[in-house]
Amino acid sequence: MNMSEATRIRIQELIDERGTNVSDLSLKSNLTPSVLYDFMKGKTKTLNSFTLKKICYGAGITLKEFYDREYFNNFDDVVK
Repeated sequence: MNMSEATRIRIQELIDERGTNVSDLSLKSNLTPSVLYDFMKGKTKTLNSFTLKKICYGAGITLKEFYDREYFNNFDDVVK
């Protein structure tokens, strides 16, 4: 797993936990839905930290809570 895959998994978890969808989360995050749709479909490979912070705001969590998952501790794409 790489960072982008882990981020997609976490965003999907947030969507599922809240019983919402990509479009609603995008709007609550002050993003156009295409930003999140493109990332979730893999069309966009990464999200910048500002966009991720907006997603956290829209989901009502902090960045710390976003990254508080074990799968963020093990990546195949770690820079050495």
